[in-house]
Amino acid sequence: MDRIADPWGPRTPYGRGERWPVRVDEHVTDEADAWVPTASILHSNGDGIDVAVRDGRMVGVRGRADSRVNHGRLGPKDLFGWQANNSRDRLTTPLIRRDGELVECDWDTAMDAMVARSRQLLDEVGPSALGLYTSGQLFLEEYYTLAVIARAGLGTNHLDGNTRLCTATAAEALKESFGCDGQPGSYTDVDHTDVLLLVGHNVAATQVTLWARMLDRLAGPHPPKLIVIDPRRTPPAEHADVHLAPRSGTNVALLNAILHELIARDAVDRAFVDARTVGFEQMAEIVAPCTPEWAAEICGVEASAIRAAADILAGHDRILSTCLQGVYQSHQATAAGVQVNNINLLRGALGRPGAGVLQMNGQPTAENTRECGANGDLPAFRNWANDDHVAELAELWKVDVATIPHFGPPTHAMQIFRYAEQGSIRWLWITATNPAVSLPDLARIRRILAREDLFVVVQDLFLTETAEFADVVLPAGTWGEKEGTFTNADRTVHHSDKAVEPPGQARGDLDIMLDYARRMDFRDRDGAPLIKWHDAESAFRAWQACSAGRPCDYTGLSYEKLRAGGETQWPCNERYPDGRERLYDEGDFWAAADIAETYGKDLLTGVDVEESDYRAFNPEGRAMFKGAEYLPPADAPDDEFPLRLNTGRSLYHFHTRTKTGRAPELAAAAPDVWVEVSADDARAYGVGEGDVVDVISARGRVRAPVRVTGIREGVVFIPFHYGYWDAPDRDDRAANELTITAWDACSKQPIFKTSACRLERVA
Repeated sequence: MDRIADPWGPRTPYGRGERWPVRVDEHVTDEADAWVPTASILHSNGDGIDVAVRDGRMVGVRGRADSRVNHGRLGPKDLFGWQANNSRDRLTTPLIRRDGELVECDWDTAMDAMVARSRQLLDEVGPSALGLYTSGQLFLEEYYTLAVIARAGLGTNHLDGNTRLCTATAAEALKESFGCDGQPGSYTDVDHTDVLLLVGHNVAATQVTLWARMLDRLAGPHPPKLIVIDPRRTPPAEHADVHLAPRSGTNVALLNAILHELIARDAVDRAFVDARTVGFEQMAEIVAPCTPEWAAEICGVEASAIRAAADILAGHDRILSTCLQGVYQSHQATAAGVQVNNINLLRGALGRPGAGVLQMNGQPTAENTRECGANGDLPAFRNWANDDHVAELAELWKVDVATIPHFGPPTHAMQIFRYAEQGSIRWLWITATNPAVSLPDLARIRRILAREDLFVVVQDLFLTETAEFADVVLPAGTWGEKEGTFTNADRTVHHSDKAVEPPGQARGDLDIMLDYARRMDFRDRDGAPLIKWHDAESAFRAWQACSAGRPCDYTGLSYEKLRAGGETQWPCNERYPDGRERLYDEGDFWAAADIAETYGKDLLTGVDVEESDYRAFNPEGRAMFKGAEYLPPADAPDDEFPLRLNTGRSLYHFHTRTKTGRAPELAAAAPDVWVEVSADDARAYGVGEGDVVDVISARGRVRAPVRVTGIREGVVFIPFHYGYWDAPDRDDRAANELTITAWDACSKQPIFKTSACRLERVA
C-alpha cells in the first residue's frame, strides 16, 4: 500500500477491553542478512522496529509484532526515515574553524580545542561560563553521562535539552498535579476508555500508530467518544463528536469553563476527591464565574459546544486525556496542562484501565532527558531545593555537596541563550539539536551563535544550520549505529542494539562524552575517575544505582532482561518486577514533601512555592487541584499585525528535517513550507489555494504558498520544520523567523503559537 497517501493503513477494528490486533508493516530495499531489534526515534511513540541489515548497511525496517506499543504497525517516518543513516552527506570527519572556515581535522585536534577552551574558562571565569544544550533524541546512558559531566564535573548549572521547546510543560504540569514527573497513563488505556479528550494534540501527525490504535477503537464496537480541542480541523477533529476550535492563547478560559460545567452538574467523584486530593475548593472557587457564555466570548467557540463536551465528560468516568504542543507551546501553558489534569482528578479518572492522563512527549527520548537530569531537573526526579536529595547525588557521585550547583533551579534553555547573548556563557556544547532553526526569533539566535566570544561545539550527524556557526564540529553515530536504551511517552523502556558501524570516523555520542570526560580528567573526592563506566551497559548500571528508590526506578531492569523480554514500563523493581502499567492505581502519589520533585510554582507568576507552604497545603502527599485565572496573551493582534501565528508539525517530518528531509519518500511528500488560512481569511486577503504569500511579524518574514483549510478564522498555521540546509538561496523559509522570545512562567517553554502577524499576497 502507499503509506504516504494512507499513513495510518487499513483498519483492524476491535472493541472495548479487547486486545488491539497485530498488523506488521515493512519497507525493505534489499534482502536482509540480519534483523536487529530497536524502536523508532522519529517521534515519541516508541514503535518497536527491527532493522534490516545487509553487508553492513541498513536496507529496511519492519514493525515488531510483539511490541506493546505498536503491535507491528509503522508510520511513514518509521518506514522511510532510516534512509537518512545512509545519506551521502553524513559528517564523517571532525571539523575545526581556521581563518573563519570549517576544515577537516583529526579527533585529537578537535577534542583538544574543546577541552582547552573549557579548561581556560574554568580557570579564568568559573563554571558559570560553560553551557550545555542537548536533545530529546539521544539514549538514556548518554543523558546521564552528560548530567554527571555538567553537574559534578564542570559544576555548571547551565544544562538543558531541546525538550524545553517540546515537553517541559508536560513535566511541569505533572509535577504541579502529582508532585513528580512520570506519565500516569498507558497506551493500553486506549483499549479500555470511553472518552478520548485530545487537547492541542494532533495525534494523527505526531504519533501515527497511536492514532491508528484510536481509529481502530473508533471503528469497532462500543467506540469511545472523542473530544478534540484544536484551532485546526485536523484528522482527529474530523472524527470528533465535539470539536472545539478556540482562539490561540485561550486554552485556560476554555478548560475553566468545562470544569465549571462539571462542577455545576455535580459530576464530581466525591469519594476520590476527598480521599486522594487536596485543593478542590480553591480550584472550584476560581472556575465558579467561568460560564460557557463567558468562555465563548473569549475563545470564539459556541457555548453549546462547551456544554456538549461537558455532557460527555460528565457521563463517563473512563476518560483518557492527552495534551501536546497546542497546550505546551501556547499561552499559560502549564496552567492549561494542569486544568486537563484537574478534569481527570475531578472525575476520578486515574489509575484504572481506560482512565488516565498522557501529558505527551514530542520527542522520542524526552522522558530520558527529564529522568536523567539533562534538562532543568536533577537526576531521577530529585528536587534541587531539597538538601537531602542533593546530598544523595553527592554521595552517589562521591563529590562534595557544594560541587553540585543547587543555589537555584537549573538554567533553562532560553536563559542559557540569553546568558550567551549577554556574554556570561562563553562555551556552549550543542548535541543532536539544531537551535538555528528550532528556537524562536531566529535572527536573534543567529546573532548569538555568531558571537566571537562564544566558543560553540556542535555534535551531530550532518552539517546543520547550527553547525555552520560552530568552532568545532564532532561527527556522531546515531540510532542503529550504537547501543543504548530509551523510554517512550508511556514509560516503556526499549533496548536498541547496534546494527551497523557509524560512517567514516564518526563516533557514538556516549563515546564522545566519555572521551571528553577522560581528557578533562574529572575526579571524585577520593581521587578516582568521576565517571566510572566505559560503555553503554556499564552506564546503564550506573543509572540504575541513581534511580534506585526513586519514582523512575530501573533497578529491576537489565540489558539481558530487555533483550529477552522486550519492552518494560518503569518503575521496574522488586515490587514491580515486570514494570508498572499505570501510576497511582494504588492511590500512592509521589507528592509528599520529602519525596516530591518540586514544591510547586504559582501558576500565574511562576514563583517557587516555599517548602513550608507546600507542606501546609499538602501534608499527606496527595494529588493536587490547582486553579488558574485566564490572562490574555501578550503580543496581541493589532491593526498592523491582525492575525495569530500557529506553528506545528507535518505528519511526514520531524523537527528540522535533518533526517526526514533526506528520506526520498518523506521529502517528496512534504518538500517545502506552506501557510494554512481559513476560507474567510482567504477571501478577506484576496488569496486562493496555491497563491504565494508573505507572513510577516515584527521579527521576520516567511514566504510560502497558501493552503485553504478548516483552520479557524484569524489564525494562520506554518509547519516549523523547514530551514535552509537544502535551500541555501532562501532566507524566508523557517517559521521561527516570526516567533517571539517569550516563555511560560512555570515550565519556561517558549511560546511559539501566539505571535501576531499579517498576510500579504505576493503572486
